[in-house]
Amino acid sequence: MTISRYDDIKIEDEVQITAVTFREDPDSQRLESYPRRMVYGGREYTFMEHGMRFLIQKGQELIRLFDVSDGQNRFRLRCEGDHWTLVNMRAA
Repeated sequence: MTISRYDDIKIEDEVQITAVTFREDPDSQRLESYPRRMVYGGREYTFMEHGMRFLIQKGQELIRLFDVSDGQNRFRLRCEGDHWTLVNMRAA
């Protein structure tokens, strides 16, 4: 098995989202929120690109997953209520 520098690094640590942005959902005409800035490990990341957004219902609970990028790294974030978790990242 070859491990490249593009493999995902599993993290599963709580992070702080310090800014959000809004985009209009073309299907529902509603504004949807997306993370814009994150603090993790004493470092601040500003997201420039937003990829897929997933909404998962687990019983009565809604879990949101976001794929975002700061232009150099890709991140998957999970939001459960008010708690944000950095699920994994991929360094470019």
